[in-house]
Amino acid sequence: MTEPSPRFDFGRNLAARSGVAVGIAILLLLASLGLAIHNERQARIQFDQQLAVRAHILANSVTAALAFDDRQTAQGYFDALRTDPQIAAAGAYDGEGRLFAGFALPGATLPPARTVFVSSPEEGRRAITVPVTQNGTRLGSVYLSAATEPWTSRTSRYVGIGLILLMAALLVAGLGSSYASATAANRRLQDEMEARREAEEALRQAQKMEAMGQLTGGVAHDFNNLLMVASSGLELLERVQEPERRERVKQGIRQAIDRGAKLTQQLLTFARRSPVNPEVIDLGGRVAALRDMLDRSLREDIRVEIDMPDGLWPVEVDVAQLEVALLNIALNARDAMPEGGTIHIAARNQPGGTTGRDQLCLTVRDEGAGMAPHLVVKAFEPFFTTKGVGRGTGLGLSQVYGFARSSGGTALIESEEGKGTTVTILLPRSFKQPVQPVPEPVVEASARKTRNAVLLVEDDSHVAELLVDMLDELGYSADWKLNAADALAALESGVRPDLLLSDMVMPGAMNGLDLARTVRRKWPDMPVLLMTGYSAAASAVAREDIELLTKPYRMEQLREKLDALLR
Repeated sequence: MTEPSPRFDFGRNLAARSGVAVGIAILLLLASLGLAIHNERQARIQFDQQLAVRAHILANSVTAALAFDDRQTAQGYFDALRTDPQIAAAGAYDGEGRLFAGFALPGATLPPARTVFVSSPEEGRRAITVPVTQNGTRLGSVYLSAATEPWTSRTSRYVGIGLILLMAALLVAGLGSSYASATAANRRLQDEMEARREAEEALRQAQKMEAMGQLTGGVAHDFNNLLMVASSGLELLERVQEPERRERVKQGIRQAIDRGAKLTQQLLTFARRSPVNPEVIDLGGRVAALRDMLDRSLREDIRVEIDMPDGLWPVEVDVAQLEVALLNIALNARDAMPEGGTIHIAARNQPGGTTGRDQLCLTVRDEGAGMAPHLVVKAFEPFFTTKGVGRGTGLGLSQVYGFARSSGGTALIESEEGKGTTVTILLPRSFKQPVQPVPEPVVEASARKTRNAVLLVEDDSHVAELLVDMLDELGYSADWKLNAADALAALESGVRPDLLLSDMVMPGAMNGLDLARTVRRKWPDMPVLLMTGYSAAASAVAREDIELLTKPYRMEQLREKLDALLR
């Protein structure tokens, strides 16, 4: 039992993510404040450097005027400097510290006399004093006072950046909160999806059980009828002495067995467990050969029209399944036309163009009652039928779809109430040439000069006894073994039969396919024939090129297989 996964604490996770986002926002604000202080300090240092440079330039300008005591020339320099709006006060002082020339704007003052300026300037101003020298002789000094940028201007410079950073911080916080909310919502959605998946799975399971009930009822009804025919026929054979009546009873039993085999084949085809024996065929010729079978299976008021033009592409299909598929469609068409009508069977080549693949299109169209749209979409579903209870298993069209898919194609259905139904089977084109069947010569048991030995491996004693009798009737001597281990032990001891005939599904560590592989490896000249009625490994037999006989089979089919292998 798996342990439950830990619950996801949405509230705690949301608070944690929101706290991280707010923390990031605060860090952004603190970083922006520190950057502003740093920039302000650098701006002040740069301002002082610029003021010092201007003071030295002014000192060099008034050097000659101080040396020659030319106040008028010095004052001209200061009058020119007055036009600079940033300079609040400027003055030149002689060697005694007396004011030589200068000016002061309203609100600013010049020191009356000084040699070295040390005291702080007025609020909002920066001041500097530099000496005026000539050839190492100090002639005086220059004083320069400049107004600094108002705090309102400096603040406004950072307001825009601060607002952007604040909005960014809020955005980060909002995104963090939204992300946490989205994560929580996504988790809730996942939980809801998981709950919905579990509910859908429960619904599908319920539908499967209902479908199994329908299948069980339909198959049980059909098999009860078949068993009734077989059981009653056997009783009649014991009582009836007239040859004609006995022959009719035997034919009835044979037909019942054939119907049971067909029903089993439909089940296996739908379950993808039916052995597939594909061969390249000319579809036109094969369908035309089915006319007699269709006429026998349909009513007298049902007419079959077959349109198979020349030049149809060959296809590679299992012929038996093709015949069953066409018969299933025809029987459905018959039931849809209680007052009679025509069934049209046609085929045409359907080129794939540059992007698709070439296909052969086989269509079967009837003139029946048709189906409503909500029934059409369910037509290929297993066990679905519009017939009454006991009149169908719902496997006919699902067998058609299974045949088409196993052949590499697909099946489509179109229907309209009152206008009939069209079933289309699309089969991929084969580029191989159809193989023309060569009739095998029939060798009667009485004509055999020698009795070939067959090693029979079958775990069902009833089936084994019948097979021994059938082989004896066909002129073969059978040595029966219960399982693969006993058969291998006999072979290892020196027994050399002419042929190995084995069932596929058997108890023990080795099944029939494993036995066949071992025999082919150790005794490659010994022919092997496998039998199966239901096996998931049937497709592996075809891949390994081992002959397979599908149960149930007739004595003639068994003889043909055995004779072909021995030849």
